[in-house]
Amino acid sequence: MLKPYELLENVLLEIEKGIRDDINADMLAEKFYLSSVHLQRLFKFSFGRTIGSYIRSRRLSASIGDLLKTNFSVLDIAIEYGFEYEETYIKAFKKEFCITPGSLRKTGEVVKITPPMHLFDAKKSVDGVFFGPDIVMVPQFHIIGRLHHVSGGDIAALTPEMAFKFWDEDRLLIKTELAPNDIYVGFARNYNFGAGTMDYMPSVPVKDLKNIPQGLCGDTFESSLCARFRYIGQHHYFDLNRERMQPMYNEIYKFRTNEQEKYTLSNDKVYFEKIDLREVDINKYDGTYCKMEWFAPVAEKNEK
Repeated sequence: MLKPYELLENVLLEIEKGIRDDINADMLAEKFYLSSVHLQRLFKFSFGRTIGSYIRSRRLSASIGDLLKTNFSVLDIAIEYGFEYEETYIKAFKKEFCITPGSLRKTGEVVKITPPMHLFDAKKSVDGVFFGPDIVMVPQFHIIGRLHHVSGGDIAALTPEMAFKFWDEDRLLIKTELAPNDIYVGFARNYNFGAGTMDYMPSVPVKDLKNIPQGLCGDTFESSLCARFRYIGQHHYFDLNRERMQPMYNEIYKFRTNEQEKYTLSNDKVYFEKIDLREVDINKYDGTYCKMEWFAPVAEKNEK
């Protein structure tokens, strides 16, 4: 199986090769020995949009060259780029660019296209790849988990151990309605890098903080603008470790210390890791890719 970076890079190249053909998610999945559903989830996790919408945008953007540089009819161009009917092409074109192909030919209006995506700026780790930061709004959510005060030692090594123990044992004690099932949240407060301490809570999202089991704790993350980093690795979820994640953590540190960034990490020292396990069997590695998201609140820097 290809490593995540290689897979995504090759998928993007195949889309460009097939831009005038009937390329689609099913064909790409078959070529790279993945299920169509899994490939589409992986693509959306990586690039924030579906394969279908990206292919459609690329076809329409590529068709503008023929529209402005040749005398081909709109029907011929539509067929050339995989649209069976002229009307379908015109409707999709107008939705994409807010102008019809005919009007664009007459007016020469400047339109914003979708260029080919590349992974040149993506960061590689040992056997994975990560993306970010994105600035996103995270709605309020509640969690229940087991609170640990981590002092000294290797935090990056201790937190996975806490996560696995929680998932196998403490999670089963939570009877309140989960929101939704099979999502893990590693929630950290009061992180002190210099002292090597923090409060860390392996947890799951819940509808409310009623009926918290004895020995466990509840917490609430308030709606916040956040920096989000995303990681994809070719390994079991149990094998998330410092070596694999260090390149992403280095990038987070660069983001935090870069004076040119528009946003800065907030001073309340809260962050959380999120792993959606709804599509995998956590007890075995079934050839799918491990995915994790990292979030921390940000504030816009004051303009000087």
